[in-house]
This record gives sequence, structure tokens and C-alpha cells, in this order.
Amino acid sequence: MENPIIGRVWKFGDDIDTDVIIPGKYLRTKDMQVFAAHAMEGIDPEFAKKVKPGDIIVAGSNFGCGSSREQAPLALKHAGVACVVAKSFARIFFRNAINVGLPLMEADIECQEGDEVKVDLLKGEVMVSGKGTFRGNKLPDFLLQMLADGGLVAHRKKTQSEQKA
Repeated sequence: MENPIIGRVWKFGDDIDTDVIIPGKYLRTKDMQVFAAHAMEGIDPEFAKKVKPGDIIVAGSNFGCGSSREQAPLALKHAGVACVVAKSFARIFFRNAINVGLPLMEADIECQEGDEVKVDLLKGEVMVSGKGTFRGNKLPDFLLQMLADGGLVAHRKKTQSEQKA
């Protein structure tokens, strides 16, 4: 996990549900490139063509509401999104994001699409160029470690191999 995460903002509003993050018609595959190619298609059909590796989504309240599909954070991660910052997350999306290794932070920040932001997960802060620093909810250390290891499965493999040593 890179820290801080520096990237360009893609801004979305409240109640962004998993159906717009990755529409259900693409769930019959396990091909991550298909997920990436259709990320955010339900709200911005051109998003996957425009997003660049390292970009950051900033959203309002209840990001990731809807179904429990883990494909939603996978689609964002494989599209190149480095982090999602939102006022709040649907709990199942929050945990799925951590599980697949997609960093996120709950914070209410002021920014515009295209702004450069620096997300410091270790401090729980988001710095917005020309607008200041905003405090967010710092993730607990055990979740930060899980993200640093690449997600839940990678974390479990690492801890199991350490226990055997």
C-alpha cells in the first residue's frame, strides 16, 4: 500500500450503488479486465476510458450501497482507482474494499473534479491542492496492515507463513 496516495479526483455524489459501480450484466465473468472496462458505467459510461492509474474517487454519503457484490471494489481497483474517499460508505462495500485491497477513507472534503489530492491513510488526512487539509476517520492499524499486505487473502497467507516460521 502506497502512503500517501496522490492522485486526480473523480467526483461523485451520494448513494452511489454497486449497480452503477459495476452493472449486473457484467457479473457473469471473473475477468478483472471486463470489470475494469465497465467501472462506473452506470453513472459515467466514459469513466473507464478516462480514469488513469492512481486516480482517486471522492464521493458523498453511502458510497457502495446496494448489493454485497465484491466485484464493485474489484472493478474500481482494476480500473486504476488508487483510493476512494467518501463522507460515508455502505458497510458491506467498506469491508469488501478492504478485503480486496482497495484503500478508502471516510472524510468530508471540499474539492472539484480534476483537483489533485493527497490521502494520508496513516494520519487520516486528505490534503487538497489550494483548499487545505481535511481530517478523516483513520483506519484501525489491523485494517491498514491488511491493506498493506494487499487485502484479506494476501494478509492471511502472510500471517500463516509467519506463524509457521
